[in-house]
Amino acid sequence: MNLNWIDLVAFVAFIAFVVIVSMAASRKQTTGKDYFLAGRGLSWWLIGFSLIASNISTEHFVGMAGKGYELGLAIASYEWMAAVTLVVVALFFLPRFLRAGIYTIPEYLEHRYGVAARTLMSVYMMLAYIFVALATVLYSGALALNAIFGLDTTLGIWLIGILAGVYTIYGGLRAVVWSDLIQGIALLAGGVLVTVLALDRVGGVGAFMEISGDKLHTVLPADHPEMPWVAVFIGGLWIPNLFYWGLNQFITQRTLAAKSLRDGQRGIMLAAAIKLLIPFIIVFPGIMAAHLFADQIATGDQAYPVLIRELLPAGLAGIMFAALFGAVMSTLDSLLNSAATIFTMDLYTRHFRRDASTGRQIRVGRITTGALVIAGCLWAPIVAAAGSIFDYIQMFWGFISPGIVTVFVIGILWKKVPQWAAVGAMVLGIPVYGGLLWLLPEVAFLHHMGITFLVLVGFMATATLVRPATALPVMPAPEDFDVTPSKGARWAGVAIVVATVALYVVFR
Repeated sequence: MNLNWIDLVAFVAFIAFVVIVSMAASRKQTTGKDYFLAGRGLSWWLIGFSLIASNISTEHFVGMAGKGYELGLAIASYEWMAAVTLVVVALFFLPRFLRAGIYTIPEYLEHRYGVAARTLMSVYMMLAYIFVALATVLYSGALALNAIFGLDTTLGIWLIGILAGVYTIYGGLRAVVWSDLIQGIALLAGGVLVTVLALDRVGGVGAFMEISGDKLHTVLPADHPEMPWVAVFIGGLWIPNLFYWGLNQFITQRTLAAKSLRDGQRGIMLAAAIKLLIPFIIVFPGIMAAHLFADQIATGDQAYPVLIRELLPAGLAGIMFAALFGAVMSTLDSLLNSAATIFTMDLYTRHFRRDASTGRQIRVGRITTGALVIAGCLWAPIVAAAGSIFDYIQMFWGFISPGIVTVFVIGILWKKVPQWAAVGAMVLGIPVYGGLLWLLPEVAFLHHMGITFLVLVGFMATATLVRPATALPVMPAPEDFDVTPSKGARWAGVAIVVATVALYVVFR
């Protein structure tokens, strides 16, 4: 697709607008709280849009749409069950985290279990961010730009990395959330545009429903190799969802930066409501691509890019280019800022310079962000050998997410769990999950996650019964933070759960 001068002007203007607004919003940051947690002053609407923009990227427009092309609407369970999970996070996890006044999720583990658990989780997260999250976002973004605009993949990787890195290094979390707000709106608008164009090409909603009947089922057989209903509703899907939305610094950092518990809970509920709509602008187009352009699509990951290339009217290419580019940057900047926060607060300040000034912490955070950009850009081409981007992400997070979910859930529910049991569970989770992948390759990896979780729960329960903790943990409780819960968020949570059930009934 050739870009005319109008397209190029629209693209450059959009990117410039994002960078300028982000940097302007992040001026006069003098403390670590300012840089890493936006001064703990984020309002609910900023939190909600930032959660969505950080989550939705080309890994969705490429990876999830690709699974929609291959599998159908069943892949929407990652979005709809995520909405329910967000309700759990808002009402169960977030109050505990905000009452403790933590900067990072691993920091909570030190208060609960000790420094070894915090350090181990921090190392896990840094490795996963570099080799899974950053690399897949960069590669999927470059893949989309290559398919639509013919931009060399390697050049696209470095272009995305450098641009997102520039304002993240300068502005910290405040720059990230404001860029997320702008790019999230552009992303949702672009997704709606493509959906409308694709529906028009297939003959409207009625025609689409008629020709796509086989791919509009969300409840698949219990022995399905990818999305068995048992794993979706009562099994393994809860593990990556609870980890991603509740215990993953990349996502939770903007909720930790809420100016009150009410704002944090309301922001999460806004994000949950939007998650219910995401499959209609990502998975549906992937399904429509199977009807419209199957002869041009070699792999599922090409479905959405081909759809855009074939359907987008002349003159709108620059706008969609900017929306896709913004989608990548909104996820990438969040990853970079969160990884830099973990390294600075959980590793550098905790183990090397406990007396580090706020100025030094900010410098270390900026240097770390730059190093992460380089590492991610170098590793991103390796992702090409992994096959499906979506499968690569979900499967490899499985090595650490069951262990982390276990130690948090059991640690919150059972005060007598000892420190060594938490460290042991996080270490044991890797060989258990890896062994299941090797011994039972034909079984859905969601089942592997569920089984790993149950094994680790058994391990922690046994360890606690044999040698319970003698000193119960004492969590910090900052006095200058409003921890009054939102009553409206509870009712919103009920409405979201009911709406999710209704969607499954309609598309069962």
